[in-house]
Amino acid sequence: MGERVKVTDVEKLTLLYERFRDVCLVEKEVWKEIFMPRDITLGGPVRTNIQDRYDVEIDDVAIEDTLEANIPLGKASLEAAIQEYRPHITFYRRA
Repeated sequence: MGERVKVTDVEKLTLLYERFRDVCLVEKEVWKEIFMPRDITLGGPVRTNIQDRYDVEIDDVAIEDTLEANIPLGKASLEAAIQEYRPHITFYRRA
């Protein structure tokens, strides 16, 4: 496994929490790895197949179980649970 960098940028974290929610809803379980399109800072052609990989770490098994229990309740319920437990969910970008 390559080097990991903890994500601390508030804007990026907001997108990652949303992506985490959506992936969990689609897959019907808490995922420990998600993908996001790579940030493009320069103009020119954009390759859409380049993605960054993020590891998701939840520091408490009970919180993971709570998130898992909220998945069948739908988007709003899972979103509320993620917001509640944000301090316990950490994202690391693989370098």
